[in-house]
Amino acid sequence: MLYKFKTRAAADLILLEPHAHRILHIIGKDPEPQGIITLEQLPAAIEALQAAVSLDEQQCAHARVHHHATGLDEAEAELLERNTVHLHQRATPLLEMLRRSLAEEHEVIWGR
Repeated sequence: MLYKFKTRAAADLILLEPHAHRILHIIGKDPEPQGIITLEQLPAAIEALQAAVSLDEQQCAHARVHHHATGLDEAEAELLERNTVHLHQRATPLLEMLRRSLAEEHEVIWGR
């Protein structure tokens, strides 16, 4: 199932259900079939998502070191990294939407 995020400040964003659920949980929203991030909630949502992305990037860097320490050769470690989709790849478009919405004072709605 797909979730569509909309705002007057940016183009629509579509995420697959598992990714939308994860991001909505991070920003403190229940992944209901539809919802809203109000203007007042945008700063906290941005901060929470940025913190989660930062933590994910640290964990990815730690995993790369771990792969080398466990004996994965360079090619295996690179293949594993290339085939892994990280939170920042999923969250960056929504972060941009949230920032633009805050700057232009528009709420963000979602629905599936």
